[in-house]
Amino acid sequence: MRSAVRLAIALALAAFAAAAATAQSWPQKPVRLVVSGVAGGSLDIPARAVAEKLRERLGQPVIVENRPTAGGTVAVGEVAKAAPDGYTLIYSFNGPLAYAPFLYSKLSYDVQKDLTPVILMGGQPFVLGVSAASGIASVKELIEAARKQPGKLNYSSLGNGSGSHLTMELLKSEAKVFMIHIPYNGAVPAATALASGDVQAAFLPPAVMLPHVQSGRVKLIGMSSVKRFPLMPEVPAVAESGLPGFDSDGWNGILVPAGTPREIVVRLNREINDALAAPDVREILVRNRIQAGGGTPEEFGALIARESKKWGPVIAFTGARLD
Repeated sequence: MRSAVRLAIALALAAFAAAAATAQSWPQKPVRLVVSGVAGGSLDIPARAVAEKLRERLGQPVIVENRPTAGGTVAVGEVAKAAPDGYTLIYSFNGPLAYAPFLYSKLSYDVQKDLTPVILMGGQPFVLGVSAASGIASVKELIEAARKQPGKLNYSSLGNGSGSHLTMELLKSEAKVFMIHIPYNGAVPAATALASGDVQAAFLPPAVMLPHVQSGRVKLIGMSSVKRFPLMPEVPAVAESGLPGFDSDGWNGILVPAGTPREIVVRLNREINDALAAPDVREILVRNRIQAGGGTPEEFGALIARESKKWGPVIAFTGARLD
């Protein structure tokens, strides 16, 4: 019995020593940053800005891979099963991280068990835009049009189960109106559909809306945050436009497979915090109306838990399911 105990202790110490050695020598090869969003979208922009900073700080390439399939859940599931060695990271958003467990009867991952939070990268409220061709000029007018023509108005989203999808479902629920959901594979095509008039409305990240606003094809009528967004103070909050208390922010962050050595998680957190504070990265984020994140892994984990608790009942009320 004593020999077995000594052997178990020796094996545990050896494993700990091996993990510590791996963490100290990390990284020795390129790091993959899998992004559960399309190229050019609101996740891709900060991902590439921070990846360049990480390349300088880590001394290894950081390769950005865009995997938007199935609302980002495929990318999260892939990384959850990857080796916990610090060479595969997932950059995802509230859809796959907080909403998906309530939308799918079966997921290939459990966020709480299979992934370890690294850092909150940032976020912003969704901006509510309408097609200029619709003639709608305010949140109240959108609600009135939907009431007068139930099922005649369409709205786009960046995917089933995404924040942009559920934010509009929340508006529909609170305003007691019906509009048809048209999901797209990412924010860029969803914004393009709005600009072309294929759909009449959408809650989307500001970055993908701005080019179409500047072209005159999209009008911004509301922000999903309970108060006005500091980076776009000219756009009224939906909460001050007839739906008091309306609140739905988008957020995103980086995680690694569970079991990744703590030293690697702490190193990544420190380096990404520094990257987010860099003036050139801040300028890119502000230009695209993205608020920089930061903080500890524990703070990001607590945010995921809070958002899951908040949105579970909302999703149940709407009846939204993706399988």
